[in-house]
Formats: sequence, structure tokens, C-alpha cells
Amino acid sequence: MVKEEWTEKGYIDEPADNGTDLAAEIRRMCKEKDAIILAHYYTDGSVQKVADFIGDSLALARKAAKTDAKIIVMCGVHFMAETCKILCPEKLVICPDLNAGCSLADSCRAEDLKKFKQEHPGYTVVSYVNTTAAVKALTDVVVTSGNAKKIVDQLPKDEKIIFGPDHNLGSYINAVTGREMLLWNGGCHVHERFSPQAIVEMKKEHPDAIVLVHPECKGPVVKLADVVGSTAVLLDYAVAHPDKEYIVATEPGILFEMQRQCPDTVFLPVPPEVSEGSAGCSCNECEYMKMNTLLKVYNALKYEWPSVDVPADIAVEAVKPINRMLEMS
Repeated sequence: MVKEEWTEKGYIDEPADNGTDLAAEIRRMCKEKDAIILAHYYTDGSVQKVADFIGDSLALARKAAKTDAKIIVMCGVHFMAETCKILCPEKLVICPDLNAGCSLADSCRAEDLKKFKQEHPGYTVVSYVNTTAAVKALTDVVVTSGNAKKIVDQLPKDEKIIFGPDHNLGSYINAVTGREMLLWNGGCHVHERFSPQAIVEMKKEHPDAIVLVHPECKGPVVKLADVVGSTAVLLDYAVAHPDKEYIVATEPGILFEMQRQCPDTVFLPVPPEVSEGSAGCSCNECEYMKMNTLLKVYNALKYEWPSVDVPADIAVEAVKPINRMLEMS
């Protein structure tokens, strides 16, 4: 393939030589090229196994900000690679597939947020990390699902706040902080699919199971939870209580690390709808996260492409709310 074809496709699908141990070659190239592989909990297990570090959005941002590696391979979605580039402008940041987008980030365009801010002067903008660099540039402080409550709690009680783009997370933060933030009407297409009926049915079959729910889920689902939190919070709870059985309402990629750390624990992923024989079915996968494959990681390292860049004028503004988040976390 020529580079023009790579650019149009957004990734390189050149097959590896027959018999190539992709994982071993990836690790060899990381050492040779001084590269680090960061992977989100929602990526495929084979990608998590080869990564130097796995985590949620906050942990990945912290790791990117501190790494001495020359190359960062971000196995997640596009906004995560943008965040790495904003924090590490001097480094080469590679995204194995540029098509790995995010429905939540897509639900809030920078031009729409700019207009909304103009219609609501005097409001502080708190944006979820699942946003584009251009939206972050219009933001006062970035948050993740793991630190949103902590950061909002630090803002003055009478401060007028716009929270976006995830309406479900914003509603949850309003409920646990007593705030009345103005919420953007965006959502994650994966977490929107979880249904309370499915959890009710699963609880009938597993009455002693602990229900773990991500706050991007809808309110009726969150109300059924025993534990609400980010992927890291849910993982930590399970690791601290390995003798329990768990019903998990978040993207099932997290089950790989949960099962790795708790090999004898039963984890049951919640299906999107209640149907005969559906309980325990793993069918709420994020197709964008699953675009990260070992072959794409291998090719991305081999060719050091596709790289992610952020325009300097956007990056200089976007880094401010990210750094504020890191300072307040």
C-alpha cells in the first residue's frame, strides 16, 4: 500500500508474515523504538495483554503525562489519543485505527457548545473527558467518571455550571452532590443500551450477586446498583471482595481484567435487552474500542502511523482544563 491509501483508510491492514508472533514482535518493537502501549479496559483482551499499562481515562491521562517514552500507542478511541498529544506535544502519538471514534464525543460539537456558552454567560463549563480537543478548548475543567464528583464538590456551591456531554453522568453527579447543573443532552450508545429489566431478571437467577453499574447508564439502571463508579472503581471493588458474584453493567472489556485479578470470581455481563436466554450474554460491546486489534497495533508500531496531531491553537487551550483536572483529582 502507498501512504495515500493508509490515510484514506485510517489504519494499515498489511498482513504480518506467516508465523509471526504479533505479541512478541510488538513487545520487541516497543523496546527498540522506545514506545509505550496504553490500553483502555474496554479494548480486547489480547490488546490489554500486550499493553504496558491498562486503565480508565483518568489513569491513562496520568500515565501519558508522566511517561518518558518517545512514542505513545494509545489503544482506545480517538479522543484519548488527542488527550495524550495535548499532554505530550513533543511525542509521537499513534492511534492504531483513526476510525475508532466515540458516540459520546460526537454528541457535542465545538460549534454547538460555543453557541450554548454564549446563550448562558457566566456559566463554568465542566466537560467529560469523552470529548474532542476542540470541545476541551472551550472547557473550564475536564472530568472523568472517576473524579467528577470530587471536582464538582470543589467548585463553589453557588457556581453556575454547564455539564456535558453525558446527560446520564451529569444527572448522577447532580443527585450525589445536590447540584442543579445545566446538562448537555449527550450519551454513550453502549451504556444507553443497558436495561433495568435485564438486571431484574438476572437478579432473580443470582439473588446474592452484587450489581456494578457505570454512571453513564440511565437513571433506572443506576438505581438498581449496589456500586456505582468508573471502570477503575468497579474493578477495585471486585478485587477487594473476590468472594462475591457480580452482575456488571458496563462495556464487557472490563471483564478481562476483572477475571485476571479475580480468577475464581463469577462476573456476569448485563445484556442490552431482556429476551429468552439472554441473561449473562456479552453483547454490549463498543465497536470502536474493538477496532484496536493486535495486527493494527503491530502495523502502527512498524510504520509509526497513523499519528494524531492537535492544532497548536486548540492544544494550548485544551491543555488548561486537563491540567486543572489533574491538579484537582
